[in-house]
Amino acid sequence: MSVEPEIHPLNGIRLPPRGAVLALLLAIYIFSGLVGHDPWKTDDAVTIGVVHDIVSHANWLTPGLAGRPYPDAPLYYWLAAATAHLFSWLLPVHEGARLASGLCTLLALTFILLAARELHDRAAAPAAPLLLAGSIGFLFHAHEAQPMLAALTAHTAAYWGLTLIKRKPLTGASCFGLALGLGFLANGLVPMLSLLPIAGFVAWRSERPWQTGLVLLAALLLAGAIAACWAFALLATRPDFLQAFWREELLQLTGSSQPLLSFPRVLLLLTWYAWPALPLAGWTVWARRRQLLSPQLSFPIFAFLTSLVVISVCFGTRSAPTLLLLPSLVLLATPGVSSLRRGAANAFDWFAMVTFSLFALVAWTGWVATTFGWPERLASEASRLEPGFTPQFSLLSTALALAATLIWSWLIVTSPRSPMRGIMHWMAGLTLFWFLIATLWMPWIDYGKSYRPLSAGLARALPEKRGCIANGNLGDSLLASLDYFHGIRTVGLYSDAGVRCNLLLVQGSLKDESPLAGTNWRKIWEGARPADRRESEKLKLYRRDDKMNRRASGAAEPSLLGN
Repeated sequence: MSVEPEIHPLNGIRLPPRGAVLALLLAIYIFSGLVGHDPWKTDDAVTIGVVHDIVSHANWLTPGLAGRPYPDAPLYYWLAAATAHLFSWLLPVHEGARLASGLCTLLALTFILLAARELHDRAAAPAAPLLLAGSIGFLFHAHEAQPMLAALTAHTAAYWGLTLIKRKPLTGASCFGLALGLGFLANGLVPMLSLLPIAGFVAWRSERPWQTGLVLLAALLLAGAIAACWAFALLATRPDFLQAFWREELLQLTGSSQPLLSFPRVLLLLTWYAWPALPLAGWTVWARRRQLLSPQLSFPIFAFLTSLVVISVCFGTRSAPTLLLLPSLVLLATPGVSSLRRGAANAFDWFAMVTFSLFALVAWTGWVATTFGWPERLASEASRLEPGFTPQFSLLSTALALAATLIWSWLIVTSPRSPMRGIMHWMAGLTLFWFLIATLWMPWIDYGKSYRPLSAGLARALPEKRGCIANGNLGDSLLASLDYFHGIRTVGLYSDAGVRCNLLLVQGSLKDESPLAGTNWRKIWEGARPADRRESEKLKLYRRDDKMNRRASGAAEPSLLGN
C-alpha cells in the first residue's frame, strides 16, 4: 500500500518528508556532536590515534598507532586523514577526522533510501533513512570516529546494487562490486562475508539466474581487483604488515568462543539497539505473512538472517559490528510503517512525542542545575559524578538549543495526520535530544571522558631526560590519547627495548607482578580522570631506582613527583 503525501494547510509539511525537509533533518542529526569534544575512550580515541599517525608521519599504506604497526583495513583511516587535512585550517585533527563519519553516515542513509525505492515504492521509501538514523544503536556510533561506519556504507550500497540488478543488471552489479571491494578496504574480509550468500540468493531468485549470476561474478572480479591493489602494494613494500593483517582476519574468522550463546545475546541486544526498526520489521512479517516469498520480503529476511549468523559467530555481541544488521531490518520494516493499523500508529506517535518531550525536559532541567546550581540536589549529583567541573554559560549554544526545542514543539502541534507521522516524530525527537546533548551537555560529558588532563599530568611528571617508557598494560585508547595529546609513546614491557627502560607506565596493576618485584621500582606519579575512582582505572608511573644503574651513570637520587 502506497502512502499518499499529506500537507498540513498551516505549515506546508509533507508526509512522508521529502527534499529539503528530509535533508535538513538528517543533516542536523548527522553533524551535531561530531565536533566540540576531545577523543573519547574506546574506538573513537583509537581511530583518531591512527589518523594522527597518518597525518603526522604520512603512513598511508601501513597505518600505525602510537609508534607501532596497526594492521587494519585502511579506507576509513584514509578518508578521515583526508578530511582532517582538508579542514586543518578550521578544526583540530580529531574533529576533522570525525567528519569522515558524517560523510559515511550521509552516504549510508542515501543508499538505504535508494535501495528502499527499488525494493518498495517511492512513497514509502523516505521511511528507510528515518528508521536507520532513528535506531538507538546507530546514534551511538554515527557520531564517533568509527571504521565500521564505512563497512555499513558498503553494505547499504551493496543492497542498493542487488535490488537494482533486476532493472539495470550492469549498473546494479557494478555498484555491488564496488561496494564489496571498498568494503573490504574499509573493514576487512569478515564484514563482507554475509554479502556473498545474499548475492547468490538474488541470482537464484531472479528471472534469469544464469545471466544474473554472470554479472555478479563479474562484480566479484571487480571487488577482487580493488582489494588486490592494496594487498599487492603491501606485498611489494611491507609483507610483514600484510601477514599481520591476514593473521588478524583469520583470527576473526574462527569466531567467538561461545558462538551458540552469541545468537540469543545479539537478538537481546537488538531489542533496544534496533528500536524502532525491529518491532516494525516484526509487524511487516506478521501483516504480510502470506507474501513472505515475494522479493520485497524474502530479500531483507534472507539478508538479515545471513548477517545475523556471520556477526554472531565472528564478532559475538560487540556493539559496532551489530550496525551491519540494521540495513536489512530497515528494508524489512519500511513497508510496515505505512501498514500500521490506526490504533498502533497513533500509539507509536504518542509514545515518540511524550518520550522525547520528557527527555528534552530532563536535558534542560539537568543543564539548569549544572549551570546555575538549582535544583540543589540535582546540581550536587552532577558535581558528584564529575568532580571539579566548572560550568560555563554559552549564549550561542543556549540559543540554538532553545530554537531546536521551539521547532520540536511547533512540529508536534502542526504535523498532519499520516501513517508516517510516528516515525517522523520519532526521528525528529531523537534529533532534538541529541542536539540538546551536543549543545548543552557536551562540555560536562567531555570533561569526564577526555584523557587530555590525565595526559597533561603525566607529561608534567615525566623527567626531562627520560629515555624510553615501558608499557605494562595500557589499552589502545589510552596509548592513542597519550600520543595524540602530548606525544608520549611507550614500548612493550617484555620487548627487547622495554626491559631496559627506566620508566614504567601501568594502569591499575599488572597481572604478573614479577617485573616490579625483580627490581627496585618507585612510584613517582599517579593520576586518573575525575570520574575514574576504581583502582583498576588509575594510571601509575614508576621509575627504576636501581643503585647499580645510578652509580654507573652518576645520577643523583630521584625525588618524588606529586600529581
